[in-house]
Amino acid sequence: MQLIYAAASPFARKVRVLAAEAGLLTDIELLDTAVLPTTLNERVNRANPLGKIPVLLLDDGQALYDSRVICEYLDTLHQGPRLLPVDARRWQVLRLAALADGLMEAALLARYEKAVREPEQQSQAWLDGQLGKVWRALAELERQAAQLEGPLDLAQIGVACALGYLDFRFADLDWRASHPLLRDFQLAFSVRASMQASAPV
Repeated sequence: MQLIYAAASPFARKVRVLAAEAGLLTDIELLDTAVLPTTLNERVNRANPLGKIPVLLLDDGQALYDSRVICEYLDTLHQGPRLLPVDARRWQVLRLAALADGLMEAALLARYEKAVREPEQQSQAWLDGQLGKVWRALAELERQAAQLEGPLDLAQIGVACALGYLDFRFADLDWRASHPLLRDFQLAFSVRASMQASAPV
């Protein structure tokens, strides 16, 4: 298998962390690339018509996307406990994982607004709208922080990668000051070898 990814992408990091935790990372060849909404990447576009990463290329030629699909697929390939539970916890895990994905998406759109668009094209209203989503997601995750305890699952991985992306691209937000439960969760989770090895640069 091959994974088309970018080291800075929180969605690609989520896949790499899950693969590492499932003992599958050594079975995946990592193909680092860069993707921006304003620049065509033909290798990515051939695999995923949406032009987004990550993309998992299977040995039979199929391409899987997006990160949610890739994570679910990888979770079927290992013998350990499921990271996406099949029991009653499944919907709770999926809900929190979706919230983490939404936080990442809003943060990425805010990042693109500031880093890709020319200053005269930037919209403060758009930026405020995306960061509003980030803050609301943080508030809800703080409220549900107790659900991030227990056996390792996809929600924990997703939340940790989302918070890591905020640290990487939005250090000035200082989200920890008003979210102590998430702060403690991230502090504990970030020492895992999978997180250390996938830290964005």
